[in-house]
Amino acid sequence: MFGLIRKCTGVTLIELMVTMAILSILATGILPLSKITYTRTKELELKQNLRIIRNALDEYKKFVDEGKISKDAVSSGYPKNLELLVEGIMLKDIVPFKIKFLRKIPKDPMSDDGEWGLMSYSDEPDSIIWGGQDVYDIYSKSDKQALDGSYYKDW
Repeated sequence: MFGLIRKCTGVTLIELMVTMAILSILATGILPLSKITYTRTKELELKQNLRIIRNALDEYKKFVDEGKISKDAVSSGYPKNLELLVEGIMLKDIVPFKIKFLRKIPKDPMSDDGEWGLMSYSDEPDSIIWGGQDVYDIYSKSDKQALDGSYYKDW
């Protein structure tokens, strides 16, 4: 009876409970970090999309100021809408040439519908209602707060 050696295989209940406790502690630490990483990625996308559209608006205005694109006498020189940047416009050079400033309008990653808030040149800086004359600037329609404490609509 004393000479028999019993070979145990498997995992005891205590080992299983310790393993589950360690895994749950790791999971509670990883979930908030993944949420922050996701938000930071969306913020980077927002900054990039704002930069792309604002550069296209500035490029359009530069062409108008150089006289390559005709404008009305009362116009500010900015496009009437964002779609005009994608559709393109004919330059008034010797050889007619159509120039496009954007391939497509990037979406607003922070708003639910992906649409941008628009500002015209004659709008007040803090206005949330677009005057409709032209597109001078854009902003995010999201009222959420960024990781740095600012609001996305103020970027």
